[in-house]
Amino acid sequence: MDDLQWLDVAREGGIPLGSYVELETDEYLIAVFNIDGHLYAIEDICTHDGAELAGGPIQGDQIMCPRHGARFCLRTGKALSAPAYEDISTFDVRIHEGRIQVSVPA
Repeated sequence: MDDLQWLDVAREGGIPLGSYVELETDEYLIAVFNIDGHLYAIEDICTHDGAELAGGPIQGDQIMCPRHGARFCLRTGKALSAPAYEDISTFDVRIHEGRIQVSVPA
């Protein structure tokens, strides 16, 4: 199993309900969403055309790509509608010592 690295995203409570924060690393563009008090982290790239998903409409636990309308589940990363057929990556999220963190492969 690959080692994981936990990265700070924001202070605990730092992502308002219905909002998101982005984190860019050398390998990933990650968006962390606060949906009804649950934190979800996805790789912020549509598998259809590479557009950023953050900023697209959110309904329940689904986000719609603002370019072509593909829908993805924020919980699982599953592609739910055309034109995207490939799932997006998700990341574990935790609150540790007052910080919201996401895990990425080390």
